[in-house]
Amino acid sequence: MTTIGYARVSTTDQNLEIQQAALRAAGCDLVRSEKRSGTTRTGRAELQTVLDFLREGDVLMVTRIDRLARSIGDLQDIVRAVKARGATLRATEQPIDTSTAAGKAFLDMLGVFAEFETNLRRERQLEGIADAKARGVYKGRKASIDAAAVKALKAQGVGPSDIARRLNIGRASVYRVLG
Repeated sequence: MTTIGYARVSTTDQNLEIQQAALRAAGCDLVRSEKRSGTTRTGRAELQTVLDFLREGDVLMVTRIDRLARSIGDLQDIVRAVKARGATLRATEQPIDTSTAAGKAFLDMLGVFAEFETNLRRERQLEGIADAKARGVYKGRKASIDAAAVKALKAQGVGPSDIARRLNIGRASVYRVLG
């Protein structure tokens, strides 16, 4: 039986050390970690490596369920993958052990709350952007195309394809500027 730890943070400026230390202290034989969003499994190579490595009787250990997934669908998929391998899931900071009915029920509740928290954060972000737009503060990203250069070349009689080639931009961008 091997206990494999998995640590995750969302952004590159966050620190994995606290989770890694907690997982080692909990007796993990191996700790894998990555800096990726937990809202999807896409692009989480370390998680996939851990899931592929699990064998009968192994334990996948995390510090908290939200480190594993922030979507109830993804969490359930991960739990099914762990179970299909004959392994179990445990968390150091939460009473979760998928080898028991109570642990599985608590896991599902925590998964719902993790997804709820993500959805609340997204709603607040969208509200903030809408408010900033209404106040004229949020203008989006800066234009990457020099509209004056496009118009000047057009005024010189240069065709859209040549303008695009000269300015190293797409033809559709030229047409958009020229209206």
